[in-house]
Amino acid sequence: MIIENEDEVTPAVLKAMSGGKDPRLLQIASAFVRHMHAFAREVRLTEKEYEVGLDMLNRIGQATNDSHNEAVLFGDSIGFSTLVCLMNNGMGGATETAAALLGPFWRMNSPPTKNGDTIVRSKTDGAPLFANLVIVDQAGKPIPNVEVDVWHSSPVGLYENQDPEQADMNLRGKFHTDAEGRFWFRSTRPAGYPVPTHAVTGDILREQNRHPFRPAHLHFLCYKEGFKTLITQVFVDDDEYLNSDVVFGVTRALVGNFQKHESGKAPAEDVTGPWFTLDYRLVMEPGTAQLPQPPIK
Repeated sequence: MIIENEDEVTPAVLKAMSGGKDPRLLQIASAFVRHMHAFAREVRLTEKEYEVGLDMLNRIGQATNDSHNEAVLFGDSIGFSTLVCLMNNGMGGATETAAALLGPFWRMNSPPTKNGDTIVRSKTDGAPLFANLVIVDQAGKPIPNVEVDVWHSSPVGLYENQDPEQADMNLRGKFHTDAEGRFWFRSTRPAGYPVPTHAVTGDILREQNRHPFRPAHLHFLCYKEGFKTLITQVFVDDDEYLNSDVVFGVTRALVGNFQKHESGKAPAEDVTGPWFTLDYRLVMEPGTAQLPQPPIK
């Protein structure tokens, strides 16, 4: 088709794409083209601005490597990851335990860890945390033998793959729920942290005068055949960034009660100062068990 004017571009592209055999791919690709073309028309995108946009896409790819996924971070920072997550889990996030972002720091092969053991694998300062969780179905029945990945940042706000001072797989572990759906472990109370700002996402945050901080949280990935894989986070309830999470990941159901203890008998004999406990219930939906693609190796 010979293009006569700008109004003919979009119909021509949609017609050229219409011969595809995959109906879902056609639906997504067609909608993408319509919205992208409408976006360009709405803002009257200049050629220079178009070049800047392409350069951003290139830089996102160039900044992604084995230890950092800039594409995931960018999607998080514009709320796109949270939107997709809430559209696809727990009736729009209305269940007791809503799903949350996988984030850019999950690693697939966390060390198998027995219930009650610690996931602190190298010297890690900070208040001890004793977490006790139970996983149930939507009727409240405990789910045994769920494989649960746990990971979180250190008290200085760094994941182990970011920090040469931490041992490999520090603050990571893989657990299985017992017959009553419970799993429990020892760690340290996590800290909030700034997301990496060395690449495109950081440039955008600075341009928009936005802070880069996430509130402190624990990550959980719960996997068992017959249930939809639950990927979620539990946030520290007194964190100053709960209401302004840079990736828009905090929902009401995900705020945990991290209770501070300054007296009484601690759960472990070596605890000499204040410690924290977390009791939390996770709810899994029936569905297909699928593991996500790890964002880092």
